[in-house]
Amino acid sequence: MNDELAKLAEVFGSRSPELATLPIVSGFDGFVDEMISVVEERTDLSHWTPVPTIARMAEHMNAAAGRSSLREIIVHDMAAGGCTVNLSDGTATLGIPMHVFATMGEPIHSAFQSLLQKCASYRSWGATLGRTLALEFSDGKYMLSAITPTFDFTPEHLDKMLADGYYLQCCRDASMLVLTDWSMFPHMTACWKKLNAEVFSKLPRRLPLYIDLVDPSSRTITDIDEMLNTVTELEKNVETIFGLNGVEANVVARVLGIPTVTDSLEDIATQAAEIRENLQINAVSIHCVKTAALADATGSYAVSGPYCAQPKKSTGAGDRFNAGFCAGTLLKLSPRERLLVGCACSGFFVREARSATAKELAEFIQKWSRSEI
Repeated sequence: MNDELAKLAEVFGSRSPELATLPIVSGFDGFVDEMISVVEERTDLSHWTPVPTIARMAEHMNAAAGRSSLREIIVHDMAAGGCTVNLSDGTATLGIPMHVFATMGEPIHSAFQSLLQKCASYRSWGATLGRTLALEFSDGKYMLSAITPTFDFTPEHLDKMLADGYYLQCCRDASMLVLTDWSMFPHMTACWKKLNAEVFSKLPRRLPLYIDLVDPSSRTITDIDEMLNTVTELEKNVETIFGLNGVEANVVARVLGIPTVTDSLEDIATQAAEIRENLQINAVSIHCVKTAALADATGSYAVSGPYCAQPKKSTGAGDRFNAGFCAGTLLKLSPRERLLVGCACSGFFVREARSATAKELAEFIQKWSRSEI
C-alpha cells in the first residue's frame, strides 16, 4: 500500500465537489483529430499488427528514401482535438465549470458537440479550424497538423473577439485561466501581450494562469525567445504556471542555455527549477511518459506516474495530465499531490480512452495505491 496515494485518494474524493465552484477560462486552439495506427503486417481481412514504435516507423521511412513506399493505416476515430479542447474535456468531466474559447469553426464543427454539452459556456473564435493526423505507437505519438487556419488568429482578430466583453467578464469571475498551443499560432506572442494589457491587467485579483506550450521545435529561436520574455511579462498580472512535456522542456532549455536532460526524476526536477528561476515566474511543470515534476517558490518535486505499456489511446494524454494538475491547483493541493492527480488523470485516460469523472479518478488513485492498475 502506498500511503501517499491512499491519502490523496481520500482527500481528492472528499474535496472534489468544491471544483463545481471554481471555474476555468480556456483558449484557444480547436482541431479535428484523426487517431491512426500504421499497419506493420496484415495476415487476413480481420487480423493485422501495428507498427509498434516510433523508431520502427522511422526505419520504414528511412528504407523508403530514394525509392518511395506505401503503408496501410487504420483510422480508429475522428474526434474534437486541440489542447484547449482536450484539457477542457478533462476538467469539465471532473466537474469544473469550463468557459471555452476556441477555433471550432463557424458554424461549430459537429465533432465538438460532446465537449460543448459539458461546458458552462463556449464561443468559437475562428471560422476555420485545423486538422491533425495523430499516428499512435506504443512509445508515443507523432502528430501531423495542418495549421494554416491559425494564421488568421492575429491581434486584430483578437480585438474583434474581445469587443463584446464576454471573455473579460468570464476571466473576472474565474478561479483559473488556461492558454494553450502557442507553437501552432504564429501571432500568439502578440496576442498574449494584448491579453496581458487589456484583460489580465484588469482582473480584480491575481489568478493562476496555466500555459500549455505545445512542441515549439518548428519555431525559430528568435520566436521562442520572444515568447519566453512574454511569459515573464505575464507574471506581472497573473501567477504563471508554465506547463511543458519533456520534449518541450528541452527545447526551452536549449534556448535559455540550460542543460537538456532525460526524464529521470532528479533531472526533470532540476530542469523545472532552472527554467523557473530563469523566467522568474510562479511555477514550471514538466510531464513525461513515466514521470512528472514541478518547481515553485517552495522547491522542486518529482513523481513517478502509473505507466501504461499498451495504451488504448495516447493522443490527449498530456492534456489530461494538465486537466488533473489544474484541478489540484484549484483545490490548493501540495505540489506533489498536484503532480500525482495529473499523472492519475492521464493514467486513467490512456487505459480507458476517455476522461475520468472525479469519482472515477479518486477510485483510480486508490487502486494505484494498491498496485491494482
